[in-house]
Amino acid sequence: MAQMQQGLAAWRATGAEVFRPYGLALLAEASAKVGQREEGLTLLAEALAVTNDTGERRWEAELYRLKGELLLVHSAEQHAEAETCFRQALDIARHQQAKSWELRAAISLARLWQHQGKRATARQMLAEIYGWFTEGFDTADLQEARALLEELE
Repeated sequence: MAQMQQGLAAWRATGAEVFRPYGLALLAEASAKVGQREEGLTLLAEALAVTNDTGERRWEAELYRLKGELLLVHSAEQHAEAETCFRQALDIARHQQAKSWELRAAISLARLWQHQGKRATARQMLAEIYGWFTEGFDTADLQEARALLEELE
């Protein structure tokens, strides 16, 4: 993580903002994996601010999805806010026609709904998105989606 932070600082020192939201997202995800949820949320807030400032919206859907995931870490009471983030990620991905980001957001939302007992709704939504794909079934995201669909049956 220290190397990632140094790399981002060096990148920013050049004055470049392009790709910064993605770097911040990677660091936020790494932070969450080592138990630093609040640090991850702070990094995602920074990434979303950069996205708004620069108009670079390439990773915006993924930023909202990650925010939803981090909200759920060690905090069951933030389900509503996490669901809002997942829905926002879905809407952004659909608008951008970014099917991979849409699939990832759908997986996150479907897992939340599964946890809430909304299995049929989760399966229907995820099955529809999964059905758009005609290739790439060996990728981690499509394998995860398939496994979740099987769990939801």
